[in-house]
Amino acid sequence: MLTAYIHFMGNCEEAMTKYHEILGGELTLTRYADAPPEADFGPSTEEEDAKIMHAQLDFADGELLMAADYPPGVEGLPQQAVVITLTLKQVARAEELFEALRERGAVIHAFGPTFFSPGYAMVRDRFGTTWMLIADSDAAEAPGAPGSAPDSGPAEDSAED
Repeated sequence: MLTAYIHFMGNCEEAMTKYHEILGGELTLTRYADAPPEADFGPSTEEEDAKIMHAQLDFADGELLMAADYPPGVEGLPQQAVVITLTLKQVARAEELFEALRERGAVIHAFGPTFFSPGYAMVRDRFGTTWMLIADSDAAEAPGAPGSAPDSGPAEDSAED
């Protein structure tokens, strides 16, 4: 399994909470203050202790998305050369996720059919994460099909490994 791990510049909790709202799944947040003393991240402020040391969004089929704020005292850059790709079975679900992720973000490629997909888009969300949404086909468009409910998350919609 290959898993994306996103580092944020202090807004991990806000971003992962929004992704949870959009994608569904189960969200777990662990703060730097929750680390055992032997973790020894060095001296930190109350504000740094409140940041997220590890966030995990788990989906029904075992897929997950993980993230964290950079550790206290570590400087980093926001995501720049990484794209999180969601491959979905339904065009309608791909478009629904695109619309949710583009809120206060920037559209890189508007949603629509391409030569390789009946529904494709690319968007940089308000947290600086770039997402690519690709619909495989409309084969599962029947009501009740996997991924047809808004809270089913990408795990039920993702292409099989």
